[in-house]
Amino acid sequence: MRSLNDEKLNALREKYGAARGGDIYDPEFAKVAAGQFQGDRRKWPFADPATFMGAPFRPQALDENFAGLDVAVVGVPMDLGVTNRAGARLGPRAVRAVERIGPFEHVLRRAPLQRLRVADVGDVPFRSRYSLESCHEDIAAYYSKIVEAGVIPLSVGGDHSISQSILKAVGRGRPVGMVHIDAHADTSGPYEGSKFHHGGPFRQAVLDGVLDPERVIQIGIRGGAEYLWEFSFDSGMTVIHAEEFAAMGPEAVIAKAREVVGDGPTYVSFDVDSLDPAFAPGTGTPEVGGLTPREALQVLRGLKGIDVVGGDVVEVAPQYDGTTNTAHAGAQVLFTILSLIDIAHEARQARR
Repeated sequence: MRSLNDEKLNALREKYGAARGGDIYDPEFAKVAAGQFQGDRRKWPFADPATFMGAPFRPQALDENFAGLDVAVVGVPMDLGVTNRAGARLGPRAVRAVERIGPFEHVLRRAPLQRLRVADVGDVPFRSRYSLESCHEDIAAYYSKIVEAGVIPLSVGGDHSISQSILKAVGRGRPVGMVHIDAHADTSGPYEGSKFHHGGPFRQAVLDGVLDPERVIQIGIRGGAEYLWEFSFDSGMTVIHAEEFAAMGPEAVIAKAREVVGDGPTYVSFDVDSLDPAFAPGTGTPEVGGLTPREALQVLRGLKGIDVVGGDVVEVAPQYDGTTNTAHAGAQVLFTILSLIDIAHEARQARR
């Protein structure tokens, strides 16, 4: 058994023996630490009102036309579109309250809050807690202002119906592609007099002309509702079921996703029920046999360099989750999407 030689031990003692927690020597790590430490002190993660990753809170951003921002983090606490159990209206609060996220994405080598101008702008201002239709009008109007200001929206819901109205804004100038990670394809038709439900946002987005189905890949699909999703296949979307994911492996799925979305503008939509309920029980429509958080993050990180123009995490329903694991997974995914936005933003800036 090898022992630590005295010369190496002395060198480590010389370098680190009197060092403080904020004394970081690697240049890349030191840059991240400089934004976190004051001497050997860091801001307590559990102090002050919760915003996503402690980003500045700017509820007045709408009145200021989102000036000075690259990314607006938006809560959409609306779950009137659910078909099973409700509760995702509490998702934005739960995700914001997660403490152990960031600041450094170690695989993508990014600390996005140090590079991008990001603010948590609060929640979409809704006129009615009862009218699903008016809520969607409010979402579309609010996000139109974000997009018109040249700001990228990063959203936390709320049920998955919100993505339809977000895409109306994001894809208004040209239809976008999408990486959609979910247990359900969400391309079914109107139910009981409403097209605004969480089982059909992406059929409606295609019919609205804001989502290009041939640049859409849906990953992790499973469960007993396949008969409702013929639109995915008929429109030309690429569907990878959870069972196919297991057979292909994450690297092959990543390669297929990059092939499908290409180099055009792309939206990333993540439903937390894509994860197996063993990892994420806090959601309204859990489906067994899903992805692990590590697999989901691997796929997202594999999208490095695609032109991400917005993203969302939806369907976190914390009252079904006694451990907060679901909200934690959702927050980590949201941070990973933010890191992808940072990379895409840097590439766009370099082209100008």
